[in-house]
Amino acid sequence: MLPLLWFCPLLPLFLTPYQMNRRLHIYVPQRAMEEGRRCPVLYMFDGHNLFEDQEATYGKSWGLKDYLDHSGLPLIVVGMECNHEGNSRLVEYSPYTFTDHQFGTIAGTGRQMMRWVVDELKPLIDRELPTLTSRKDTWIAGSSMGGLMALYTITAHNDTFSKAACLSPYLFPVRKDMERECRRPIDPDTHVYLSWGSSETRSKRSLSWISKTNLEMANLLNAAGARVHLNLVLGGTHCEACWEKEIPVFLRFFLA
Repeated sequence: MLPLLWFCPLLPLFLTPYQMNRRLHIYVPQRAMEEGRRCPVLYMFDGHNLFEDQEATYGKSWGLKDYLDHSGLPLIVVGMECNHEGNSRLVEYSPYTFTDHQFGTIAGTGRQMMRWVVDELKPLIDRELPTLTSRKDTWIAGSSMGGLMALYTITAHNDTFSKAACLSPYLFPVRKDMERECRRPIDPDTHVYLSWGSSETRSKRSLSWISKTNLEMANLLNAAGARVHLNLVLGGTHCEACWEKEIPVFLRFFLA
């Protein structure tokens, strides 16, 4: 049973596909707990980077707890911590096998990861926390490899998730795979926020490729029936400090 805490940064849970314990970082609004109010749920990747700087990989978190505390938004966040050993994060956070010039061949298991989220984690969260359980109130978000996973999830598990925030998704080696996913039929009330920073790359050529790829994904999602918010963040880089600034942008889009 999950302890009903307003903020529980270090909750271990058994991750069936990998046969190991993994930490969850969970936020529940204090007022919702006190009033018995049920809330939408935002599932997020890299949970250790979301709330507190001392937990974050590079010493800077998204500051999500502070934002939610101050905004009063009734939202539960379930942050899933990645495996920090070697290339394991890349393996867990890719639905596909791909080859990278730096990391070699990555045999992605992201499909198994998301089946666990849908079949095991979400039912557990819905049993133990004051959630709104419908598809309308079940969201997903992530950045970089987590952004890729959020984009994959909103297409492959559109019957479970209605909204996705895909910040700086890592699409380079899996573009063709994601194009196929984005052609899936999709519920018309689906919201997809897709962003990237103008300073994430070292060359104009790379920025052009990223911009073109994200635009193509957006066009495919629009054609499939989704509502898409594209956001090229001027001066944005590939880091938590920049993604933190996008929190109110994608949440407003979700609630519109």
